[in-house]
Amino acid sequence: MTALEFSYSLNKMSKSLKPFALKLTKDMEEANDLLQETILKAFTNRDKFADGTNLKAWLYTIMKNTFITNYQRMVRRNTFIDTTDNLHYINSTENVTENLAYTSFALKDINEAIVNLDDAYKTPFMMHFRGFKYHEIADKLNIPIGTVKNRIHIARKELKGKLRNYAVK
Repeated sequence: MTALEFSYSLNKMSKSLKPFALKLTKDMEEANDLLQETILKAFTNRDKFADGTNLKAWLYTIMKNTFITNYQRMVRRNTFIDTTDNLHYINSTENVTENLAYTSFALKDINEAIVNLDDAYKTPFMMHFRGFKYHEIADKLNIPIGTVKNRIHIARKELKGKLRNYAVK
């Protein structure tokens, strides 16, 4: 089945999937989101669909599994409330105390990386960080604006390389 034929079949089947999504979620907006996520998953995994098998059943299975996964994710995030007389919140995100050690290490490493930058890159970078515009930095340092942009770019690149342990994955 070609991508175009598959897309056409998905479009036809989406009308029959919507009531099932509504039955699962009991909310029209969430049903639309679930339907959209199901169609997206089906289209991205169309190579896993075997020709001659029941497309409708395959889509219903994707939708049901997606709903279950989303529901489990939501349950893990929810706050549980103790119904005893004290009414304490368990797992409440209102009063979260974070361990500041990680932040302390990160800040130390960032400052060290900036200090170790070559002055030609550090000065324009720190001026830009403090809020100076490119043209103001260029005027203050008596260098062309293109050089300012290039030096800030190089400083960022070097800092990114030195601080890659803190990159968000």
